[in-house]
Amino acid sequence: MKHIPTLLIRSILILAGAILCLPFNSEARLSSDKTKIRQQLSIFTSLFKELQMNYVDSLDAENLMKDAIGGLLYNMDPYTEYLPKDDQEELQTLNTGKFGGIGSFISKRGDKVYISEPQWNTPSRNAGLRHGDIILMIDGDTIDSKMDVGTVSKKLRGNPGTELNLKIKRPYVSDSLLDIKLTRATINVNTVPYAGVLSPGIGYVKISSFGDKTGEDLRKAVKNLMEQDHIKGLIIDLRGNGGGLLESAVSSASVFVPRGTEIVKVNYRDKSSKVYRTTRGPIAPELPLVVLTDGMTASSSEILSGALQDLDRAVIVGTRSYGKGLVQAPRPLPGDAMLKVTIGKYLIPSGRLIQAINYSERDEEGNVKRIPDSLTNVFHTRAGREVRDGGGITPDSVVKARELNRLTYNILSDNWAYDFANKYRSEHETIPGPGEFVVDTVIFNDFKAFINPEKFSYDRQSEAAIKYLREAAKVEGYDNPEVKSLIDSLATHLKHDLQHDLDFNREAIVEYLDEEITGRYYTESELLNRRASRDATVKAAEEILSNPQLYKRFLTPSGKEIPVVNINKQSKTTIAKAGKTKATKK
Repeated sequence: MKHIPTLLIRSILILAGAILCLPFNSEARLSSDKTKIRQQLSIFTSLFKELQMNYVDSLDAENLMKDAIGGLLYNMDPYTEYLPKDDQEELQTLNTGKFGGIGSFISKRGDKVYISEPQWNTPSRNAGLRHGDIILMIDGDTIDSKMDVGTVSKKLRGNPGTELNLKIKRPYVSDSLLDIKLTRATINVNTVPYAGVLSPGIGYVKISSFGDKTGEDLRKAVKNLMEQDHIKGLIIDLRGNGGGLLESAVSSASVFVPRGTEIVKVNYRDKSSKVYRTTRGPIAPELPLVVLTDGMTASSSEILSGALQDLDRAVIVGTRSYGKGLVQAPRPLPGDAMLKVTIGKYLIPSGRLIQAINYSERDEEGNVKRIPDSLTNVFHTRAGREVRDGGGITPDSVVKARELNRLTYNILSDNWAYDFANKYRSEHETIPGPGEFVVDTVIFNDFKAFINPEKFSYDRQSEAAIKYLREAAKVEGYDNPEVKSLIDSLATHLKHDLQHDLDFNREAIVEYLDEEITGRYYTESELLNRRASRDATVKAAEEILSNPQLYKRFLTPSGKEIPVVNINKQSKTTIAKAGKTKATKK
């Protein structure tokens, strides 16, 4: 019975949403639609009342309504969300760039909520909280195993200046139960966490998201790099940047393009549109730019990278971006609730929509799919280069990240590297500086010993193939002693040994161990500098910026020779020539 009102309200609210967005081109039609809505709402109200009065079990009206709303929004895109009053903190933090709290990421594993990463220069790090600290009590209240991360987060947040007491359990230390006293503070979200010089003449800026101060912070960072470090080229890293405020992307673009330049146009359902142009003059109108993207570069970060590509103002390097071309806006609801609703689709300067998924079209099972490359359309940049819509921003030079095999995937997903780094931190008060520390053979061997073979599992493809071969031989009538002996011999030679597999994947494992261990000691700026200096995609960008002719050729219209930068696993670069640029399949 619980699903009946869910399905009914889904239909009712779909109709209600439609009437609110229709253009007013027919008063008769509008009146007819309003009548239908009133009828459906009357049916729903009566049905809900009957359930409340007559259903055999008592009903939780609040949760029932949440389920009904969830059923409605399931038919929409995933960015249209209902936000009760208590769930609006994240949106407010995005808009304002600050909140009151202790300054720490928290996670849950099993039935334990723990400090996953205390941030620098915040109450959590200053009070001595560490990665992996398990939260047992907050101000005397026990953290129940059923509590989720959101509930615990609300207990940790609060007005700046208020105090709270934590009881935590610290893994890998003898006196593991600790009482920590903290004073909440205003936590400012730094959306431009690092700006510096990686190699002579080449600057690097990391933008993690787009808040209300991102454009101004980027302007200041670029100005300092130009005046103090005299950079001749700049790398803007948008990898992992899930977006934020549209206006922030426009103000960020204003650092590099003339005042009045169109950056994005938003088309609404009623056929109206709004054009967003830069309103400030640039400080670096001719500074060579390379923008880094990956599959997590989305929304506002795609507006910035896509606009700079369409205007032939930057070379895009990395992998294809996420493909989110939808714009949301908050709408107030009764009870201090909010609806974050998709109100339009944005077009970047070439006129292309980079939305990768059409949520209005679903298969018989309700699933949505990416728009295939074969159905995308060709557009042109200002200089005439070919670009495509329908699938994110395709880089001018593709540099793929290291792929995870099953062994390294499980080392990360099952927290073996994370837990080992916590153990290492408990045994080492300090480590050498950012330019000196290395994960040497001693540390790697300690990590191998740290892994419990009985608890570590991963898919062994060769063993699965042997099992399949045995079954196939039996089904097809080849299950004789000679074949069985051959398969047994093959299985013996392919039998997995965990120590061998760890040694074979040492290069990749060391990279992840380095990330985890240094994250316990170095500041955010030190970590970002260290990572960037070792990054293959960054090195490809440096290669392009260090060669003015190569940079210009990347911005040459298609039909002429376009250079491609290839990076091998040792992060060295070689330059080759290719023909016309093509959309890269993902």
